[in-house]
Amino acid sequence: MQKDRKIVIASGNAGKIREIAEIFSEYEVVGCNSAGFTDEIEETGKTFYENAYIKADTVCKALNLPALADDSGLCVDTLGGAPGIYSARYAGDGKDESNINKLLSVMKNEKNRSAKFVCHLVLRYPDGRTLDAAGETYGEILSEKRGDGGFGYDPVFFSNDLKKSFGEASEREKNSVSHRARALFKLKEKLDSKE
Repeated sequence: MQKDRKIVIASGNAGKIREIAEIFSEYEVVGCNSAGFTDEIEETGKTFYENAYIKADTVCKALNLPALADDSGLCVDTLGGAPGIYSARYAGDGKDESNINKLLSVMKNEKNRSAKFVCHLVLRYPDGRTLDAAGETYGEILSEKRGDGGFGYDPVFFSNDLKKSFGEASEREKNSVSHRARALFKLKEKLDSKE
């Protein structure tokens, strides 16, 4: 099968685009804004997969190019998997600080603090082909912030792999065990096997 060399990332997040470009180094990886897609996409799905599919499908159809999207979030066991797909808007204002404060407040008296970050990727092609992959990374919710690196819930997520919070980890350390990196490597394996 002829390799599709250009992949549009259905995101305007520069850090995310850089991380994907690093792993997909033999592809031409571009953000959707650079490729000419600037519309807001409403995430109406009920799962990480559905939201990733909606984003990838929308960008793919608009640009007639292969489009890769991810949807990811934090799932806390004792909260029944919340905040889950609502991780970015958990506190209502979309601010990392508010989301962390709400989570710490809700978790205040909880003994079971186990949690995971989940990422689902969908790669959609103009001819209708779809590839997907998921990745997870496990840890616990800390009772207070540690470190000021990363973004989102990173300062309160203690990584079982790294034995420190994602907020204390370097970008390289985090990317070596992150849910997104794990999903990306799985997706890359699927792509490489189709050649």
